[in-house]
Amino acid sequence: MTESPTKQTKCIDVPKELGNIVKIHADRLGLVNKQLQITKDENRIQIPLLRDPKEQEWLHLKILSSDLQLGTCSFQERKKSSTSLDAVLKDQLPANSMNLIPRSLDVIGDIAIVEVEPELEKYKAVIGESILKVHPNIKTVLAKTGAVTGTYRLRQVENIAGEQRTDTTHKEYGCQFNVDIAKAYFSPRLSTEHKRVSSLIQENETALDLFAGVGPFSILIAKNHPDARVYAIDLNPYAVELLKQNIRLNRVENRVFPIVGDAKQIVKQQLGGTANRVIMNLPERAAEFIDVACEAIKREGGLIHFYGFLKCPPDSLESAKQKFADAVLKSGRQLAEFSSSKTIRETAPFEWQFVLDAKIF
Repeated sequence: MTESPTKQTKCIDVPKELGNIVKIHADRLGLVNKQLQITKDENRIQIPLLRDPKEQEWLHLKILSSDLQLGTCSFQERKKSSTSLDAVLKDQLPANSMNLIPRSLDVIGDIAIVEVEPELEKYKAVIGESILKVHPNIKTVLAKTGAVTGTYRLRQVENIAGEQRTDTTHKEYGCQFNVDIAKAYFSPRLSTEHKRVSSLIQENETALDLFAGVGPFSILIAKNHPDARVYAIDLNPYAVELLKQNIRLNRVENRVFPIVGDAKQIVKQQLGGTANRVIMNLPERAAEFIDVACEAIKREGGLIHFYGFLKCPPDSLESAKQKFADAVLKSGRQLAEFSSSKTIRETAPFEWQFVLDAKIF
């Protein structure tokens, strides 16, 4: 098998934890060369450029991270797909609409979830069928019809092609998850976070997954750490039923303990001072539960994985860290340090999901 050709070109060198946000902003400025593959090492990534940034563009990027460097690197060319969505749709959409074709899919099992721009509304069935043609492993295409909303964090979707269903089995890092998109929240874009948190678990830990959903954090932890115990809480009874199925499916019955109900009440009544580690993946409302997480952490201390959203500007990771630290102090506990803090993904223009790993005394 021959390697892709390499090419020398200008690049932006950036710390790995800020690579995604810098890449997206550089792309919006028309700087990123998408024909070349991004390179990375242990601590930094290199983003290939089409041209040198103008002075104002560079100042804009430096706001995101002062630790940016311009350089020259070798990059491999991206492999071109023999069949692309553009090629399939070329003769089916107006030429002036081709730039609105969906460029990314959320794939959960054999279901693809796509965002169709309002201007392409009447072509959504054509787009759906074309996605099935380009991706033979996908059996159902759903289009987003609204944001993630409500107590159970559900997204409104409609079927635009393929089998009429919203349930599937999703595979991730050796685990299987029964998922029903219409009944329980699940994001394949957090798979790297599921693996990262699992890799941090120490021997004989007790973890508390405050907003467990169908179990992607809890089950991966239990699968990889046979001596761990995980209490998995969720308010959504449908999610907990799927969680129970997934516990059996992955054979971790004696390690993951599903609980349906309000996390505040459950911690207060059953789980105060029991956890070495607390996972708080409810970015819309996690700040309301910082005192609950602190109450759940063992007396000698532990670690909290806190997920939230920030709008940039005016928000920043530093302001998020300060708000979290203030909430910990108010709860009667003490913040030792942030062992990690980073943005994970862009969820809307200039809105980011982030994670703080906080050591608590």
